[in-house]
Amino acid sequence: MLAYEDDTTQTAPPDAEAALQPASALAGTATTATTPLILLVDDEPGVLASLRRLLRPTGYRVITAEGGAAALDMLGVYPVDLIISDMRMPGMSGAEFLARAREQHPDVMRILLTGYSEIDSAVKAINEGGVYRYLNKPWDDQDLLLTVRHAIEQRTLAREAKRLTELTQQQNETLQRMNAGLETQVQSRTEEIRQTVMFLEGAQRDLKINFTNMVQVCASMIEMRCGAMARQSLRVADLARRIAIECGLTGLQVQDIFHAGLLHGIGKLSLPDALLSTSLDRLSAEQVQQFYQHPLRAQMVLTPVRQLEHVALIIRHQYERFNGRGTPDRLTGTSIPIGARVLAVARDFEGLLAGEIVKERVTADQAMEMIKAQSGLRYDPDVIVRFVAVLKQQGEVMAVRQVSSAELREGMRLADDLLTRRGVLLITRDSTVSAHQVLQIRRFEAHEDVPFAILVYAQAPEVAEAPAAPDTPDAAEAPKLA
Repeated sequence: MLAYEDDTTQTAPPDAEAALQPASALAGTATTATTPLILLVDDEPGVLASLRRLLRPTGYRVITAEGGAAALDMLGVYPVDLIISDMRMPGMSGAEFLARAREQHPDVMRILLTGYSEIDSAVKAINEGGVYRYLNKPWDDQDLLLTVRHAIEQRTLAREAKRLTELTQQQNETLQRMNAGLETQVQSRTEEIRQTVMFLEGAQRDLKINFTNMVQVCASMIEMRCGAMARQSLRVADLARRIAIECGLTGLQVQDIFHAGLLHGIGKLSLPDALLSTSLDRLSAEQVQQFYQHPLRAQMVLTPVRQLEHVALIIRHQYERFNGRGTPDRLTGTSIPIGARVLAVARDFEGLLAGEIVKERVTADQAMEMIKAQSGLRYDPDVIVRFVAVLKQQGEVMAVRQVSSAELREGMRLADDLLTRRGVLLITRDSTVSAHQVLQIRRFEAHEDVPFAILVYAQAPEVAEAPAAPDTPDAAEAPKLA
């Protein structure tokens, strides 16, 4: 059935009149926002009327123009989705009109109506005007409607694809901005955390150093009260620390053993002077019993300090014996805390050198042999092996020299503890002297009877080690431990 009718009426139906409103007016209703708009272009009013009647049942909005120039003006005003144009028109042909429409509005779909004799012109329109499809006049109604529906669908799909592409691009740009901002925030936060961690580590390190220094001050006060040799507690602590390291203990265990060595005699502050001034082998049975109470009193004093809880336990069991005949709990073997087993060896070695265990002092070699003779009885055999290894390493030390307070300079590193004549600890070994400390040392020395003996490293050592034991000849026969 041919749809071409000889209808020349130019009165637009109500829906066509509504469709002739500008885009701003069309956008005011909900239906026009989604209903496709078709532009019909033909110089014959009858053809335009016929096409309007054909398209009316489809629900599409329709506007018309009777020439190419008028149609181009309407394209600038209305949001057209599809153009249906005749080929042969006066002034501007359909091919020329569609080419210009494609140039100005490339997204609009284009359909060309042409006669059988205009094939060459149709080919030109397809090539230059980007025509979606051309239809012969007279047209078939169903073919035209199907073509219009497909063109509108393609236009809708293209518009949706464009919308989604733009939306995706916007979202990608937003994500990129968010990622950039997030990366900056992460970097900033990471740097804040790093600085905070460094600050906390430095503060913790300072607290540990200050805590150890305070413990050493307490050890010096214990020595002043008990009449022990200056730095003896520090020597016990240092030897116990080196044995603990040789045994492969953890850093925390080594630290606790070092502090236990410094404070191992704190319970002696409760003992009478007469008992403190007598060697252990000359005490009466009653005095010996009283003497062995001092580790228990030390534990009572130290337990309230949480950081010294393990230290107090080590000090409590320092007189346990490996064979189970010690005090206070008669523990045996490895049931004795490892810190107590290490401390017992270091304490008795220094005690033998100082004359605290036997009246006559012994040499280092004699003390070592006496300790070794008690392996498996008083002491842990494995600890004795480590102890002997440590003593053999003591000779390997950094060169030191003695300087006066006037020669002492900022930046020098002490090779030994700096003590007053009465044994008061001023600065610990391996400390780097500051300018303020140099001035303090000189002021303190002005109130002493003799100058300070200040030992410094000849050059900065890579690893701080204990000072070498003095070489002394072996005695003919060493005393035995009680």
